[in-house]
Amino acid sequence: MPEKKRREQILREAWIGDAVLCLYARERILREDGCLDGEKYVRMTSNRFLACIGDASEVEAGIGRVFERDGLKAAYLYIEQQLIPLFERQEQNYLKKHGSSCRRDAPQARGAGARALTLSCE
Repeated sequence: MPEKKRREQILREAWIGDAVLCLYARERILREDGCLDGEKYVRMTSNRFLACIGDASEVEAGIGRVFERDGLKAAYLYIEQQLIPLFERQEQNYLKKHGSSCRRDAPQARGAGARALTLSCE
């Protein structure tokens, strides 16, 4: 497959994978933290975080391919196996430095007033 066509395919798959990742992140935050935490959502879904795993579009495309082939449950399992172990390590480091950004009484919008992303790929 020519490189241009391959890249277009990756971006189409990434478009779907991004949506699945965003839904996963929101559901996980609500389930585990019991609040709207826009800052954590951004940390979990940002290209900066995904780049610690590989090319951000390629990572999202992988999620998209699993979703299209095997459905939402399989895509969530893929995210839990491939992304969440690194996210949890990064999140522990982040919380040591900054504390929790979850405030149960104040909904937070994506990016609105979010702290600068200070992630490292460790």
